[in-house]
Amino acid sequence: MDHTVSSPSTTDRLPVLFVSHGSPMFALEAGETGPALTRWGQALRQHHPGLRGVVILSPHWMAHGVEVMAHAQPPTWHDFGGFPPALYRLQYPAPGAPVLAQQVQARLAQAGITATLNPERPLDHGAWVPLMHLLPQADVPVVQLALPVDADARAVYALGQALQDLRSQGVLLVGSGSMTHNLREFFGGERQAASYVVEFSRWVEQQVQAGAIDALLDWQQQAPHALRAHPTDEHFLPLYFALGAGAGSTPHYLSREVMYGMLAMDAFALQDE
Repeated sequence: MDHTVSSPSTTDRLPVLFVSHGSPMFALEAGETGPALTRWGQALRQHHPGLRGVVILSPHWMAHGVEVMAHAQPPTWHDFGGFPPALYRLQYPAPGAPVLAQQVQARLAQAGITATLNPERPLDHGAWVPLMHLLPQADVPVVQLALPVDADARAVYALGQALQDLRSQGVLLVGSGSMTHNLREFFGGERQAASYVVEFSRWVEQQVQAGAIDALLDWQQQAPHALRAHPTDEHFLPLYFALGAGAGSTPHYLSREVMYGMLAMDAFALQDE
């Protein structure tokens, strides 16, 4: 696995990241993926000391239309139930970034995408759980982007494309989803990765590495076991936010771990060479 961040390019654009945030327990049970994200985040800050913010799209904020978090100090929202008490004590006190939120809104508008600012939105676990591993100091301002309820892969790809130039302005763009997400098959104790999980994830990796965007956009027809891997598509769509924002950059995989037999924790960066 490649856990490195390449040396800054001539344009010194930040990479783009896709992360699988898995179960909320990923905050406490880091597996191999958590440390991989931490190492990558440390290298990122060394190579890009001007990191000024994170814009992250999570499927746990779905809205009728595009919304942008504009909270100055977003609370840590424990938007789940039935987990150990230790999980509910965790906090990720990163500041918000209302000015960056306005910049996101403006760039979306330039691309013909209407977005509204939401000054009350907290950070859901699709954002703060992976960020706890990626940027554990919680000192980088965070803006969350809603996933529109009616968006398909192409629409989410366009969201990422519209924000590409923020990479040159010290902003890390992150799509947080799950490479596979069939919770009906979640039994907790399974250690062996299900064969369909591996086949689906490696098909996606092959297309990502080849830059085969058309095939990826047609994933429900072309990917093996697509509907089993994702009975609903909201946890897969953040992949397209990363692909749109990272168009033209080279993928580097950070993790191919599978947790609980059915949650593929794939994470990869899209970096300029």
